[in-house]
Amino acid sequence: MKNLILSSTSTLHGQEYLEYLIPVLKIHFSDCKEILFIPYARPGGISHDEYNQNAQKAFEKAGLQIKGIHQFENPSEAIKQAQGIFTGGGNTFLLVQQLYHFDLLQPLKEVLKTGIPYLGTSAGTNIAGLTMKTTNDMPIVYPPSFNTLGLVPFNINPHYLDPDSDSTHKGETRETRIKEFHQFNTPPVVGLREGSWLEVKGNDIRLKGEPLARIFEAGMEPYEVEPETLLNDLT
Repeated sequence: MKNLILSSTSTLHGQEYLEYLIPVLKIHFSDCKEILFIPYARPGGISHDEYNQNAQKAFEKAGLQIKGIHQFENPSEAIKQAQGIFTGGGNTFLLVQQLYHFDLLQPLKEVLKTGIPYLGTSAGTNIAGLTMKTTNDMPIVYPPSFNTLGLVPFNINPHYLDPDSDSTHKGETRETRIKEFHQFNTPPVVGLREGSWLEVKGNDIRLKGEPLARIFEAGMEPYEVEPETLLNDLT
């Protein structure tokens, strides 16, 4: 019985960290006294402690407490004992490299399949897909594998951006890069725009938030889906 919130971003323009998700988090983590925070993606190279402090300020607004996994002597045991888990954004290559380094992917996957509530934002959402191959991040470190948790049967592209008709930039669009992915890979890709998230309850995967999501399937033209659409058949 999976119980996941997989969000495109932690911060919307003009808002505080996680502000737009606070009402959702109050419900999602309502039975948790303390939430395990995985800060390994370390946005901007900040320390684990600094990242933990930033996240704590947001969770306090929802009446919740967090504790960073780096504060535990045994990270694997911390995952197994967690009441709820949050993996923040940053660099997906670094996040995945660290999860492999501490041998945490399998324990994390097993725990989340039991229904422990999970929140992922950005990189923390990327790892819920089949692989991290559709991340937007630079490869600043080299993980042993691009395979991730496979909690949903497709890949995710957080921070999905539509082409800007007024831009003078002539490089690849996000859509072009995802189509390049499909030259060599078959899994579908869900382009999550800012302010949207996937709600996973058991076998149901539902698009939430206000923006539409853009869906990419190999050999097909991309298409849009409305909020509240079930994506259960996207495999």
